[in-house]
Amino acid sequence: MRTAYRVETVRAAEAELMARLPEGTLMQRAAAGLAAACSALLPRVYGARVVLLVGSGDNGGDALYAGARLARRGAGVTAVLLGARAHGGGLAALRAAGGRVVGPHDDPYDALAVADLVIDGITGIGGRGGLRPDAVPVARAARGSDAVVVAVDLPSGVDADTGEVVGEALRADATVTFGTYKPGLLVDPAREYAGALRLVDIGLGATLPSVPDLEALQHEDVARLLPVPGAGSDKYRRGVVGLVAGSARYPGAAVLAVEGALRGGGGAVRYVGPAGDAVIAAHPETLVHAGPPSKAGRVQAWVVGPGLGDGPGVGEVLASDVPVLVDADGLRELSPEAVKARSAPTLLTPHAGEAAALLGASREEVEAGRLAAVRELAGRFGATVLLKGSTTLVCGPGGAGPVRVNPTGTSWLATAGSGDVLSGVAGSLLAAGLSGVDAGSVAAYLHGLAARRASQGAGPITATDVARALPEAWRSVVG
Repeated sequence: MRTAYRVETVRAAEAELMARLPEGTLMQRAAAGLAAACSALLPRVYGARVVLLVGSGDNGGDALYAGARLARRGAGVTAVLLGARAHGGGLAALRAAGGRVVGPHDDPYDALAVADLVIDGITGIGGRGGLRPDAVPVARAARGSDAVVVAVDLPSGVDADTGEVVGEALRADATVTFGTYKPGLLVDPAREYAGALRLVDIGLGATLPSVPDLEALQHEDVARLLPVPGAGSDKYRRGVVGLVAGSARYPGAAVLAVEGALRGGGGAVRYVGPAGDAVIAAHPETLVHAGPPSKAGRVQAWVVGPGLGDGPGVGEVLASDVPVLVDADGLRELSPEAVKARSAPTLLTPHAGEAAALLGASREEVEAGRLAAVRELAGRFGATVLLKGSTTLVCGPGGAGPVRVNPTGTSWLATAGSGDVLSGVAGSLLAAGLSGVDAGSVAAYLHGLAARRASQGAGPITATDVARALPEAWRSVVG
């Protein structure tokens, strides 16, 4: 599992470790890892042209020491100083290795124009509010060159804690981060500036808290959580999920949600709503009931909302004593008091627009500050919240525990009906007994993985394509 910690936590862990080590040890470890990562991105180090963009902080020092290592291997290294000062030891090491230093009032553009690799050490993890105006032209020249841009710890101009990008930032091809991941490396919009990620171990593991601020599931984590039936399983032990979805105007939403639930691992699906004929035609194994939900039969979880329009059902489902997932139309005018009054878990699955309506904010505000939005929603409703989008986030009730960040997916998932499929998958996992956080994060992982497989990484897909790729995604995880 990938874990990420806020800057304050990282600083404290570094201070505790540095107190037990000779001065400069952590910086040398970081520089060694950075130089090794940069070497791997160059066809050859000897004769390569490397430009360091050096700010006043410690990551400028990391860049200088890494540049000195590359210079000793025969690279031509030029350091462009962009801060009021630079790390003295790093500067001395670079000069001793034959590197060249360009001051803030000199012209750095000739060096950038011919660079093979640029190391971005302008601002560190404490930076806020985007690049300073004097650094912007240099950053643009670096990004406009043919060089590979490697960020030190995180791209300059992004917020390490929130993933927000306020002002201009330098987009990297790769980011080499030290000790642990930072939230901004895993959450959009900052994530898209980071490029490929590489984590360098500098020995922080023993000094970091056991509970991170963010975590991202990997294959082995999902395999451990997936409910695989045993020899004694029957459909009730595997979980029966009820779906209140669809309408005369949106019968397809019901069909897609049902398909997601059927392919999500549940034992059976009970459908309640006006789209029964369409559901049976597509999925004859579905148990269809005209309603109301309380009369439909035994379920271990409910999904309510996809394509529901103004239809009834939300209040009755919320009054049940089983886990409930609320999506789409079910989220409209949803009452925090009604959700908090429930005795069983609730999982809300809004996209950014729906989250904005629930928070009384703009969609742009939600998309720019996804972490803050998902935490606020979880706190306001006392529910688990899955915030869909370019980075899907899952936060436990009240904002407690680490936020889960989904690492799978593709921009091709931005297609009608894909959220209905996701709701069905998550609902089936709730019915199988997973917690809201686990059901939401595992469903998002499988959903994103299925989309990647359906699109082959770079092609248009439909929600039906995603649903039909779910068994393959499941098999790829459990082996």
